[in-house]
Amino acid sequence: MSKNLSHLSYRQGVEKNLFERMVEAAEATGSAESPASVRALGQESLFGDAVTLGAVSSYDFLKAENAHKKVFLCNGSACLCAGTQGQLRDQMGGHFTSEEIGHICCLGRCHEGAAFQYEGRNYSGQSEAALTQLFTSGVGDAEDRYDVVSHLQPPQLTAPFHGIDAYYAPFKGLLTRDRDWLAGELKASGLRGRGGAGFPLHLKWQSCREAAGHGKYIVCNADEGDPGAYIDKYLMEHRPHSVLLGMMVAGWFAGASIGILYIRAEYPESIRIVNEAIEDLRAAGLLGLDILGSGFNFTLKTIKGAGAYICGEETALLSSIEGQRPEVRVRPPFPTVEGLFRKPTIVNNVETFANVHAILTLGGKGFAGIGTAQSSGPKLLSLDSHFVRPGIYEVAMGTPLKEVIALAGGFKTAVKAVQVGGPLGGIIPVDQIDRLTVDFESFKQAGFLLGHAGVVSIPESLPMIEYIQHLFQFTADESCGKCFPCRLGSTRGHELVAKARQDENFKIDPELLNDLLDTMEQTSLCALGGGVPLPIKNALHYFDRELRSFFKS
Repeated sequence: MSKNLSHLSYRQGVEKNLFERMVEAAEATGSAESPASVRALGQESLFGDAVTLGAVSSYDFLKAENAHKKVFLCNGSACLCAGTQGQLRDQMGGHFTSEEIGHICCLGRCHEGAAFQYEGRNYSGQSEAALTQLFTSGVGDAEDRYDVVSHLQPPQLTAPFHGIDAYYAPFKGLLTRDRDWLAGELKASGLRGRGGAGFPLHLKWQSCREAAGHGKYIVCNADEGDPGAYIDKYLMEHRPHSVLLGMMVAGWFAGASIGILYIRAEYPESIRIVNEAIEDLRAAGLLGLDILGSGFNFTLKTIKGAGAYICGEETALLSSIEGQRPEVRVRPPFPTVEGLFRKPTIVNNVETFANVHAILTLGGKGFAGIGTAQSSGPKLLSLDSHFVRPGIYEVAMGTPLKEVIALAGGFKTAVKAVQVGGPLGGIIPVDQIDRLTVDFESFKQAGFLLGHAGVVSIPESLPMIEYIQHLFQFTADESCGKCFPCRLGSTRGHELVAKARQDENFKIDPELLNDLLDTMEQTSLCALGGGVPLPIKNALHYFDRELRSFFKS
């Protein structure tokens, strides 16, 4: 069935695709889940009412229950650990009814806390007086302020942008070269995907290049949903051309003519700024037909997400663009062979594409000279509000994690652990930080996960049992529901922990919980259900003394 739906969606194309029409329906009426919207969308797409309802009901911003919400409070891990959201909700109660207050995860304001979205704009760290002014007069300060520090000389991902002509000179030169030359440079660079899996870039791109068939696509996964991560947000809002150039290079290399950036609705400024950058490229003659007389045709467009963490998984994202329910697909076939509309597709995240410019300017070997033999190049980390100087930090792969923390001035509050790599990343006690370097191998060997490298600090004041419950709840809320281990396992885990917290006479059976975690880890269809056991196991191992009272002896 899903393949048939993919082919139906393909016939309509990417311009005004079904998913975008769903989002537009919600913006007009408050929800795309109304019977009238579902019927109209289903008839127009030939998907039918049931399939369309199954899709729209999967997204936070399309659901009927959020139709009348006026303000959305962040409930991500960083804001939880910042301890700001309880007071913020109390303050909101003076301006909105409880039915008008919704939740959202995550706004990328992890460096400050007290984050919320109001009338399509994000805010954080607002005083009570500022909140009153915003909600009464509509005037507020939405500027996002944080430190940006590079430990590299010269900087790469955080380097100043000197205009389109200078920045795109390597791309213009590339159009006169042979694609095999680029294949060699990509392989020599050793660049691995920065979305968390760390898959070698040259293998993915070469697979799509060699895939049979026409109508190939380049998709940028800009659905950076990990609470604590705002790396992609920084790049899209401050270095958008680094991302766009990388996508254009991928299109030229693989023979694709369309590039799509799927950007979270939680990042409204990112969408606006990237769209402006695309228009600048059109005006410069770098998009469209026969670019610079090279015979290369390429266009770019953005698609606004609708609130679904699972769309950070590449196959769920592709299903979303097609207007289907955002569920994970079974692999193989992989997207490079059968991706968007079942056509060969390269899917990389924002930071991965942003690294391509450095490969073109430094050469593959020059790029590989940054970092380690197995994890090459620069890496961005985002640090939360518990650091003295929170913000974006650029380092070479292989840099000791303790040096990154020192660059940020250390912690300003008492912290017992950090979680690196989002809700699926490992929980690292502060006494284990000295063991780690910022690369895939170091984290894996120590039993953790580098992931996307957003850093959330867990303060001494936050009970670890509460954080475990938060992780289970997050997974249960965000599961696509396709596989039982994730959908049911996360819910049962949350119930166990919640009951142990509420009833002092109830104790968790450790064997039962470990069996549940092992089942999720080994049999879940994707990294959501399969990944969340890692941080919970880390917590059980390193914080046994703190957690002991909640378990049977």
